[in-house]
Amino acid sequence: MVTTKHGIAVGIERTGNDFYMTFTAVGKLTHEDYELITPMIDSALEGIKEPQIKVFFDVTEFEGWELKAAWDDFKIGLKHGNKFARVAMYGNKPWQAWISKIAGWFVAGEVEYFEDESAAIKWLQSS
Repeated sequence: MVTTKHGIAVGIERTGNDFYMTFTAVGKLTHEDYELITPMIDSALEGIKEPQIKVFFDVTEFEGWELKAAWDDFKIGLKHGNKFARVAMYGNKPWQAWISKIAGWFVAGEVEYFEDESAAIKWLQSS
């Protein structure tokens, strides 16, 4: 029996005055993945008064979305994109760099793509 791993892991932490969220996307995301994760994201962002969230998004094991899941992702961007000051996307495939440019259209802050994890983290911490 082969098990296909897919989903999104979310981490939230505060360092001094900086609020960080980490996302790790694995496999091909489904609508069901978003049904589980969206309420968690909504809840985590609900009480933030002056959004200046820095996001580290690891997409090194990400393989894409089912169509309905891509729509779910788009809706999250529309709903919460104004809360993100910086988003560092850490990946290893050329199409992921392209996706990060599109993500920048829906995020109020800066979005950058990195193929080096430490460079992504350093960039997030530099502002």
